[in-house]
Amino acid sequence: MRSSKGYRTRTRKCLKKHPRNRGMPPLSKMTRNYEIGDFVDVNPEPAIHKGLPHRRFIGKTGIVIGKRGRAYLIRIKDKKKDKTLITLPEHMSPSKSIMR
Repeated sequence: MRSSKGYRTRTRKCLKKHPRNRGMPPLSKMTRNYEIGDFVDVNPEPAIHKGLPHRRFIGKTGIVIGKRGRAYLIRIKDKKKDKTLITLPEHMSPSKSIMR
């Protein structure tokens, strides 16, 4: 039987939480507002499946370029191309990198 090639294949380790942090995240993470031009890190929240970015973007840093409803548009450099992610604020955090 062929192995499946779904959207979340091989994510058992990277989408796993530490046992003490399991459960839903605090509301402050969901209601955080970002401005256009802010640098953000993509840190998926496994407890919330909606708006979850693809596993190839885990840990990447990007720039907020717009907003669609509650979700944000993030421009990320993927190898040589610029890609646009549409993701919810639960899966983002303000960047701590030196890219600023």
